[in-house]
Amino acid sequence: MDLGTITGAAIVAADVATAARALLRPHREPASRLAWILAILALPIAGVVLYLLVGETRISGPRRMRGKEINARLPRPPGNYERGGEAGDAHWAPFALARTVNHLDATNGNRARLSADSNAAIDEMIADIDAARATVHGCFYIWLTDNNGLKLKDAFIRAAKRGVRVRLLADALGSRGLIRSEHWREMRESGCEVRVALPVGNPLWTVIRGRVDLRNHRKLMVVDDSIGWCGSQNCADPEFRIKPRYAPWVDIMSRWEGPVALHCQYLFVSDWIAEGGEDISGLLKEPLPPVTGSIIAQVLGTGPTAEFDAMPACFSELIHSAREELVITTPYFVPDEQLLFALTSAGRRGVRTLMLFPKRNDNWIVAASSRSYYKDLIDAGAQIYEFRPGLLHSKTMVVDGCTGLIGSANLDRRSFELNFENNILFEDQAFAAAVRARQDQYLADCDPVTREDVERYGLALRLWQNLLATLSPML
Repeated sequence: MDLGTITGAAIVAADVATAARALLRPHREPASRLAWILAILALPIAGVVLYLLVGETRISGPRRMRGKEINARLPRPPGNYERGGEAGDAHWAPFALARTVNHLDATNGNRARLSADSNAAIDEMIADIDAARATVHGCFYIWLTDNNGLKLKDAFIRAAKRGVRVRLLADALGSRGLIRSEHWREMRESGCEVRVALPVGNPLWTVIRGRVDLRNHRKLMVVDDSIGWCGSQNCADPEFRIKPRYAPWVDIMSRWEGPVALHCQYLFVSDWIAEGGEDISGLLKEPLPPVTGSIIAQVLGTGPTAEFDAMPACFSELIHSAREELVITTPYFVPDEQLLFALTSAGRRGVRTLMLFPKRNDNWIVAASSRSYYKDLIDAGAQIYEFRPGLLHSKTMVVDGCTGLIGSANLDRRSFELNFENNILFEDQAFAAAVRARQDQYLADCDPVTREDVERYGLALRLWQNLLATLSPML
């Protein structure tokens, strides 16, 4: 048998083995399996390499085992609210499903407010840091060495110098500039405990044992176990100077007081220990912070270690609960089948469905993929709007003026499968009205996208958009 025959047989064997692996891959929708099998067959060598690099949500074995161990042994802060599954109580169904993700119960007696804008959010977070008495914990995806980034850095240093335990996590890729700078060393030398989330190290070894693009996308801060910050805001100026073409970044941040703050602490503690930090699980045994308001709230933390497709399932459940109105803002929209079905079903059953996206997107692949779904959504009765002034980066959902979701997760496959995200599911008419009012502010700066607009895209553009959408299950 000559060398060519042996090589051909080896390629065929590798294709068959990789295709079988794609078919047997758990927690994956059929469209994804089919897309990968077609890619492997069409590109016998490149398809196998691509699948091994990005075809699976792989975390290194030791990391996965450590994550399971931490998740199994960490105590959960108690909840203080329980509601029965009364027939027709559609708005409670998302809370029941969310509980299965982190095994965190719903909490009552919370108070929340929105910051006026990104700069105000940073200033208010700094005020909380300056008032901290015992602990300040922060986990950030992007942390830039710009005005807001350095203001936060200085606040953390001030807190550490007066004896507050400051523990900080920054994502290895999103915050790489800060981590490599003297500002990172300054925080460490001043008493802040700083750790890198999901370190990359040697890129080749990282690719072999896992995926480089599995990231900690959370935007989370907890002060003294009693104040929690959750939303879309990175540690950066709205001008976002690393991508100034798309500025300003338009974000939303929420400040929470009450029992839910200790539940936010759970996500930080699990991440901190997973990154080699000391065991601080004793913080989760502290008494719940006092009741300060009337908001029902539940923490929802997801990531590639989840046992099922938690984020799209919870989003879809919330959408299915809508009876009158559904309003969504997200910068990145690449839905899976269950999410797209939930959205089109909402429109078809008469729910007023408004979806707000940025007109100019920093990710051109996502932008094209998103627009491939416009016609289906519009045909189902949804109203599509595109935000003009900058990149609408706010991730919000409000249902029937009483229930909603706010946090770091986008409606795309990266947030669904590859990123660690943090969100808060809430029920309260007053806070829902505040988020809804912010959505209306965005809406005032939007252009509607009509069926006629979509029909004018042209054949070549529609082919391009649909091609990228077809390939999206491979991400």
